[in-house]
Amino acid sequence: MNNVLGRALPRIDARDKATGRALYPGDLTRPDMLHLKVLFAGRPHARIRSIDTSQAERAPGVVAIFTAADVPVNEYGLNIPDQPVLCGPGSTKPGADVVRFVGDQVALVVAETEEQAAAARDLIRVEYEDLPVVADMDAALAPDAPVLHPGRESNLLCHYRIRKGDVKAGFAQADVILEGEYETPMQEHAYLQPEAGLAYIDETGRVTVEVAGQWTHEDREQIAHALGLPEDQVRVIYPAIGGAFGGREDISVQIILALAAWRLHQRGIHRPVKIVWSREESIIGHHKRHRMRIRHRWGATRDGRITAMEIECIGDAGAYAYTSTKVMGNVHLMSTGPYEVPNVRVDTYAVYTNNIPAGAFRGFGAPQALFAAETHMNKLAERLGIDPITIRLRNCFREGSIAAVQTPMPKGVSLPAVIERCAREAGWRQEGDRWIPPELPKSKAPAVLNSLDAAARPEVRRRGVGFACGYKNVGFSFGAPESCTAIIELRGGAEIEEVVLRHAAAEVGQGVHTALVQMVAEAVGVPPERVRLIVSDTAETENSGSVSASRMTFMAGNAIRGAAEIALRRWHEEERPAIGRYVYRPPRTTPYDPETGRALPNFAYGYVAQCVFVEVDEETGEVRLLEVISVNDVGRAVNPQQVEGQIEGGVVQAAGWTLLENFIMQEGQVLTPRLSTYLIPTIADVPLRVRSVIAEHPDPLGPWGVRGMGEMPFLTVAPAIIAAVHDAIGVWFDRFPLTPERVLRSMGRLHGAR
Repeated sequence: MNNVLGRALPRIDARDKATGRALYPGDLTRPDMLHLKVLFAGRPHARIRSIDTSQAERAPGVVAIFTAADVPVNEYGLNIPDQPVLCGPGSTKPGADVVRFVGDQVALVVAETEEQAAAARDLIRVEYEDLPVVADMDAALAPDAPVLHPGRESNLLCHYRIRKGDVKAGFAQADVILEGEYETPMQEHAYLQPEAGLAYIDETGRVTVEVAGQWTHEDREQIAHALGLPEDQVRVIYPAIGGAFGGREDISVQIILALAAWRLHQRGIHRPVKIVWSREESIIGHHKRHRMRIRHRWGATRDGRITAMEIECIGDAGAYAYTSTKVMGNVHLMSTGPYEVPNVRVDTYAVYTNNIPAGAFRGFGAPQALFAAETHMNKLAERLGIDPITIRLRNCFREGSIAAVQTPMPKGVSLPAVIERCAREAGWRQEGDRWIPPELPKSKAPAVLNSLDAAARPEVRRRGVGFACGYKNVGFSFGAPESCTAIIELRGGAEIEEVVLRHAAAEVGQGVHTALVQMVAEAVGVPPERVRLIVSDTAETENSGSVSASRMTFMAGNAIRGAAEIALRRWHEEERPAIGRYVYRPPRTTPYDPETGRALPNFAYGYVAQCVFVEVDEETGEVRLLEVISVNDVGRAVNPQQVEGQIEGGVVQAAGWTLLENFIMQEGQVLTPRLSTYLIPTIADVPLRVRSVIAEHPDPLGPWGVRGMGEMPFLTVAPAIIAAVHDAIGVWFDRFPLTPERVLRSMGRLHGAR
């Protein structure tokens, strides 16, 4: 062992990103480059009768215009290929002449300059026949609702069930029954760089796309499918990526870039093509976090033991499936919270509408499910007069717990220890069978309480504390194929002078490439300086799967250990260079039984508990985050500094969702298409202090005990904030964001509904 793990080594990409040497997709240039612009539908639901490009074709600088007739296989989709690449007549795909949301793409203009392409795009004339807009989930499920996709009987995309125990008997055993309905909003990913990329035909004749994404091989597969090409005729390369958070899992510009370069090549025009979306194009053009409505009905005994849960979850999938079937599968699992309950009934639905499609976003459905479950748990604690720590410890998952899907939790359940650690870190103390909350404002826990703005009037400020906990799968779920390949090459003579790792993991800002270097150095036994990466290029690497589901460090680490073992064995057998290739495949998972929900949903989990201190200004309605304590079990911290960065970033992003980010759609139109109307946190909005507490309870399957990390700090910030605000002003919020207007209305300071 080289003792590289657990060290806060500097990020290997830090210098280039700080100095501007790192090239993001929008920075890429090639000689004789052309520029691409997209004509978006701008309408939520309409049939395209005709497209007239004649005037645009005569515009200065225009080289080509492409429509649906130019797409060989006019469909794509990560799980269900239900979306046209380009909408319009001339396609063999049924329904491709219909646009289903404002961001559907209708035509592509390639010109000498970006300005010329934009001007020509505006000259394209499209004749639309407007169709009824289905913008509401309930309206979409109505028997007389227009069916948005051909060949389907209704707008119901999927329905999952859980049937565990006897729910009727469970409620009969209860001393208290508590009901509630919760709503969560959409959320824009708002990553640093909007979608951009460059496409060309490389020296071997492959259609090559340099773009930002989260899974090079999946991008390649979807590009090849739409172009009707073998996968080995398509190459995908990721340069530096300006954030993702799940927002780059689905296709945005990948296929249209490849289509333009390929069709131009067929016409004898051998020139690269570049596209850069504006922020407004990005906001309407890529998917969002699912808007959801979740209803809870729980039964519990007087001592706080939950006897029954009855839950309904409905998610707005938007116009196309994207990853909704998988996200809602996660919501279904997480809807009961991290608790073992003997009697459970859950029904979960995803519904097509004419809104912007919903898809992957950090947490992948767990934040919505846990907001509802944890807020309901806090309400139950208040109703029973039990503190929020004790009631959780009486119900939470432990080693050997049977989940609602009627199978045991994977080994390594650390939630009780994580809950207790967070409570103590936040200033709670245990007295007998109960936990006493920290005193406000004199508690030592919120160490920054006295650093507040001295000009604020203390008599109108109310302080509160809130607690929540949760869990999240590591890796793909419900029977999805799961594997990760690493190739390690050892070079040198008498000693190993260089180690080359070929791996497809995308570096989206989370620091995974630095973690790869540390894990390779640890596995081979060399200093990190001797490790060289060849990454994120389908021509050089094999499939690693997506950087999503908090999976990459876990999966890549296991693949690296396997490849290193093979390479070292060959090295000792005098092979030069010594090459080891290893495909890691974790234990299998299974889908839900369609009637009972029984499943082996996941092979590993991460666990988190969070405590939030807030201050509410009763005059302005402003909620100020004083301190957030986030305890995250990472199994083993490969790089503690990067773990802290993930925690801080997750907390701030979740706080933005809870307090600021008010994404508004009305009748399928986006009313907040810019960052001037859709507000994300600035330095003035972040917590005064985030205390990142790294817990290390090794996962039995994880490499060196590693668990996943990326999503955990986001999961329960919202319910913890809601609980803290309730503690401060005595009002429960069942929906958010907690804008000042909403807070004031809740206190009766403004007229209108909460």
